[in-house]
Amino acid sequence: MNEENVSFGYEDIAPEEKTSRVGGVFSNVASSYDLMNDAMSGGMHRLWKDRFVRRVKPRASEAILDMAGGTGDIAFRLAKSGAAITVADINAEMLQVGMERAEKRKIAGLVWAQENAEELGFADNSFDAYTIAFGIRNVTHIQKALEEAHRVLKRGGRFFCLEFSTTLWPGFAEAYDLYSHKLVPKIGQALAKDEDSYRYLIESIRRFPDMPTFKAMIEDAGFVQCKVEPMLGGLVAIHSGYRI
Repeated sequence: MNEENVSFGYEDIAPEEKTSRVGGVFSNVASSYDLMNDAMSGGMHRLWKDRFVRRVKPRASEAILDMAGGTGDIAFRLAKSGAAITVADINAEMLQVGMERAEKRKIAGLVWAQENAEELGFADNSFDAYTIAFGIRNVTHIQKALEEAHRVLKRGGRFFCLEFSTTLWPGFAEAYDLYSHKLVPKIGQALAKDEDSYRYLIESIRRFPDMPTFKAMIEDAGFVQCKVEPMLGGLVAIHSGYRI
């Protein structure tokens, strides 16, 4: 791959093109977000998100940034603690879905912000915790996003990332690979009339760094005490670290 190129699924493209094309994908899937996650996880994403938020341990006195959280799935769970939650996403359509869902659920007090994970508009040392769930693999320059997460966290701040990875369970890995590549795009076409977006989302998982590599990237961004908690053999993993 050309050093100046980045991955978009199985394609290698210019960075500015990825930002635009990923934006198009999420504009397309915003209205079918739950369906997308159900298709990609067999409905298990709800349990994974519950577990993720338990690991974050949000507290009422805290300020938490939920990045790439436009539709509110993580923020709604975090908000139950009474913490001050800022929901940030680069995609306006995803944020709109989240705001509408919050209104329907009568969840008030969330701050909604359109932000690029690579160039956050928040001051240094602004947040006690930074969360990102199923979003960082879609960032154009992942290392920049990790460095920005480190910058906006206070000393002692916590970084938590929930992301698909590569399962190491023999047999299950092959079965999920078949399901995801062959069936998920067809499900997207049948139910959301959008096969291409679902195909990209599956391919983006395959191009994402494996667990040890991503852990090293988090450490390179300045985080310490970094850990990886794999689920289903690593099909999905919770990555965490601290800023000191």
